[in-house]
Amino acid sequence: MLANSTLKFLINLKKNNSKEWFDTNRKIYEIAKADFTELVNSILHSYSKKDSALAMLTNKDCMFRINRDVRFSKNKAPYKSNMAAYFVKGGKKSFLAGYYFHCEPGGKSFVGGGLYGGETDQIKKVRQEIDYNWEEFQQIIGNKKFKQLFGKLSNEMANSLVREPKGYEKDNPAIEYLKMKSWVASVPISDADLVDKNLVKKINEAFATMKPLLDFLNKALEG
Repeated sequence: MLANSTLKFLINLKKNNSKEWFDTNRKIYEIAKADFTELVNSILHSYSKKDSALAMLTNKDCMFRINRDVRFSKNKAPYKSNMAAYFVKGGKKSFLAGYYFHCEPGGKSFVGGGLYGGETDQIKKVRQEIDYNWEEFQQIIGNKKFKQLFGKLSNEMANSLVREPKGYEKDNPAIEYLKMKSWVASVPISDADLVDKNLVKKINEAFATMKPLLDFLNKALEG
């Protein structure tokens, strides 16, 4: 679980996103960061028993910096209003599909995972895997527990082609998923869940439910 003070810090940061405010409240930030780090360590310790690929990771391999890269962004706010971690073999810069936890008070927190914004060759590999093993993929995304928790894979227009990709026919039974450029599942986490003693358990259960999807994606990426 996270402390209420961690959520309060992120809420206040969103309202006062400036270097001056952050410097004044740096000690509060350090406490919030330590709290989130402890949560990440708890997730790693518990879930690596189910996914040995995470066993060698440290919290630094998973956690993202709170500073924003504003060089190419119209939004010049210097800090993110969230804390997040990506749990994946090789660390957060890995090309593999992984598990993601996003903490942002105000109903914007979620547990997710998959492959987001892959390179062209990665996308081609996943499409081929789905095409060749459509029945297996169907079973994964059609699993009762998966559907109850995540519903469908995210099909945002920005992450999907309008037309069928080159080399695939319109009537391909998997065409909806072959058009995708990202294969991601997610479930919201309420602010109440963030400060609940069962938070790690809830995150681990979501991770375990999406693991077959990640295994499928990584089989393609590592093949």
